[in-house]
Amino acid sequence: MVIELGKVTKIGLASDGKPFWEIKTLEEMSADEWESLCDGCGRCCLVKLEDEDTGAYYATDVACRLLDGASCRCRDYTNRQTVVSDCVRLTPEEARTLKWLPPTCAYRLLADGKPLAWWHPLISGRAETVIEAGVSVKGRIHCSEDEIAVEDVVDRIKKWPLAWPKRAKKAVKPA
Repeated sequence: MVIELGKVTKIGLASDGKPFWEIKTLEEMSADEWESLCDGCGRCCLVKLEDEDTGAYYATDVACRLLDGASCRCRDYTNRQTVVSDCVRLTPEEARTLKWLPPTCAYRLLADGKPLAWWHPLISGRAETVIEAGVSVKGRIHCSEDEIAVEDVVDRIKKWPLAWPKRAKKAVKPA
């Protein structure tokens, strides 16, 4: 399965009519199924800071150097870990344990036994619902990590990347 911005391909259903994310564990998913869980919000590609004393995480509105602010996708996804040394390749185990994953993240939701939200492209059939629900970082990025001094990143801490937007909490798409 391939998901492209603005276009979502149809997915096959299991014989009982349920989508793969409702019947498979994260470990059982194919590579294409796993990749299709990414809603393209870009929140995980924002710079996060950890308080060494408390272990608390803080998100900023500073983007990874590879994040395209317009598409909210990685400019070099295949080589991202070579280009960005601290880029994390998400695994099922990390989806269960990383505290900095946004609460809206499909990997985190499924790892916690929760359903995908109405705005997820696999549910809505449209990539734009991520933006409409206020989940996407589109238009909310201050700058790239290459455009700000390291000591100034702390001044860019924001609450929204680690919170559910009000529009996204609704059970169905608002009129």
